Amino acid sequence: MGVTRLKRKDRKNKARANNRIARIKQLLLTPVIKNVDMDELRAQFGEAPKNKKAENTEASSAELKDETTA
Repeated sequence: MGVTRLKRKDRKNKARANNRIARIKQLLLTPVIKNVDMDELRAQFGEAPKNKKAENTEASSAELKDETTA
């Protein structure tokens, strides 16, 4: 009995394996962030606005009430 090789399938399987290895290597290249100082990061960005969104929603709801009553 002769043995036939499935060349296309063989190429596809090898490509899958090579892609998987390349993906793993790429993930290993990215550095892991350790010991992040959150206070220092917050200081770089400055103070966050305090409930600005809540104030805007209250003002817009008051405007809508005025329009509906008029």
